[in-house]
Amino acid sequence: MALQENFKAGFVSVAGMPNVGKSTLVNHLIGSKLAIVSPKPQTTRSVIKGILTTDQAQIVFLDTAGIHSPKDKLGDFMVAAAKMTFAEADIIYMLVECQKPRHAEVELARELKKTGKQVFLVINKIDRIAKDLLLPLIDTYRGLMEFAEIVPVSALNGENMDRLLDVTISRLPVAAAFYPEDIISDHIQRDFIAEFIREKIFYYTQEEIPYSTAVVIEDMKEREEGGAFIRATIYVEKDSQKGILIGSGGSMIKKIGRDARLEIQQFMGYGGVYLDLQVKVEKHWRENIKALKKFGYIQR
Repeated sequence: MALQENFKAGFVSVAGMPNVGKSTLVNHLIGSKLAIVSPKPQTTRSVIKGILTTDQAQIVFLDTAGIHSPKDKLGDFMVAAAKMTFAEADIIYMLVECQKPRHAEVELARELKKTGKQVFLVINKIDRIAKDLLLPLIDTYRGLMEFAEIVPVSALNGENMDRLLDVTISRLPVAAAFYPEDIISDHIQRDFIAEFIREKIFYYTQEEIPYSTAVVIEDMKEREEGGAFIRATIYVEKDSQKGILIGSGGSMIKKIGRDARLEIQQFMGYGGVYLDLQVKVEKHWRENIKALKKFGYIQR
């Protein structure tokens, strides 16, 4: 790829309430699935870097957990990690849905205004709203703060995403690339694999189960006959949750393992992945700093 002379590079923090489509947006912009997606809120737990390099610019998108009122120490970490990206970012996307601003979004706009950064209002899911309702909605949001740009998009079907990319590049500083041009994330392979497993847990289980689970990759190695062996432990907080996650005759854990294995094979680029899943109980781990460090949510 031939890079232009006035090449630009910078960081974009993607902030918003849970379930407004932050991960879907970043996945679409990068052109690859980096962050797991589910219809349940608070699916993303840590900051995921998605790196897009074109001949004009390199944009490092910081996909963050949804801003919410924490109910445990894990929630405290998630919100703190998301807000820490505001200082690092050259541009902040305030991502909202096509509805009037909620109280939490009014507070978020007030906080983002104080950063002094370029804040884009990105209104997502415009495929769900009548076009004549969009302009009044934009006017309502303009009352919260002066946004550097206002871009309505549909992250799901790609509508107006090219314009979002164009105005983002136009406002980045001239700088050298931070990462090699063929890298789309700085996350290690184990992190992606753990997230793929957790995504399937979100898909197949209900109520508190998805939020009470953490996934740790215990062992990973290529097999001589081809493919790979991966051993992972899924931690839950209660014995009853362990029983539900395993399912009758192991039915639930088999479904999770089957779908995760297919996703992992596609991600790794070859077949023959053997995925060994175990389920263990770590009581009240979301409130335990030692456990949060063990599971990689807090740096040691």
